[in-house]
Amino acid sequence: MDKKKMALDCHHMGYNCAQAAIIPFCDELGFDKKEVFRMAEAFGFGMGTCGTCGAVSGMAFAMGMKNSNGNLGEGERSKGATYKLIKEAIEKFEAKNSSIICKDLKGMETGTPLRSCDGCIEDAVEIIEEMLSKM
Repeated sequence: MDKKKMALDCHHMGYNCAQAAIIPFCDELGFDKKEVFRMAEAFGFGMGTCGTCGAVSGMAFAMGMKNSNGNLGEGERSKGATYKLIKEAIEKFEAKNSSIICKDLKGMETGTPLRSCDGCIEDAVEIIEEMLSKM
């Protein structure tokens, strides 16, 4: 199934933006969907406070899941590279949407949304696909 469609289907079933953005990649990345769903729960609605967009948080999950060496003793070896990857992903998202902040994207203070949640999820999935294909 197309990952964008899967992500939007998840969102329309009630998954938050972070969950919807990352769940389509669980099989590819070798992670259990239920566990990832649980871990991403607090990252929806901009971490519950209209902070960083949940779809952007989903991108961060994907970069970490793919790039981390998973070894606490050697974490420094992958951490910097993972930070570089999410920085690139954020720059791509921000170039498309002018912000990574949920309340700005939703237009909560201006009354003019920059992008819908579905649009943010689609953009995040597209960026994740693009970046994972290069890793």
